[in-house]
Amino acid sequence: MKDKELLFSVAAIVVYIVGGVGTFCGVALILLMKGKDLWGWGEGDTIGYLLVCVGLCLTILGVLIMRILRNRV
Repeated sequence: MKDKELLFSVAAIVVYIVGGVGTFCGVALILLMKGKDLWGWGEGDTIGYLLVCVGLCLTILGVLIMRILRNRV
């Protein structure tokens, strides 16, 4: 049971950190790549908006998982 809790805790922290990195990378893309093509995927600012939204969702998910784990222990 402790191994399962440890696994979920590590997963929550990883999701939280990936969300934060994605958010800040998205902000950097919005500010620095406005109107420029990003490797043929589209304009940098639109991909930045996508990264900001997905990063914020992942950050919120990581916090929710941590809160659920804290209340269960």
